[in-house]
Amino acid sequence: MTSAPEPRSPKPPLIFDDPLDQQSSDDTDRGWGERPGTDADAAADLRRFLDEKPPHHL
Repeated sequence: MTSAPEPRSPKPPLIFDDPLDQQSSDDTDRGWGERPGTDADAAADLRRFLDEKPPHHL
């Protein structure tokens, strides 16, 4: 005598939406080097440049 097959778990539904229409974490994350409330003057730009300059650019 054969046993009855076990019921299968339902498969997740297929979604055919355009993935590019959805917002990703890259769209909402702050980018590299962005700082809140930086001044637009030359002294602030120089300070930021010196703070973010890689060590091989001495």
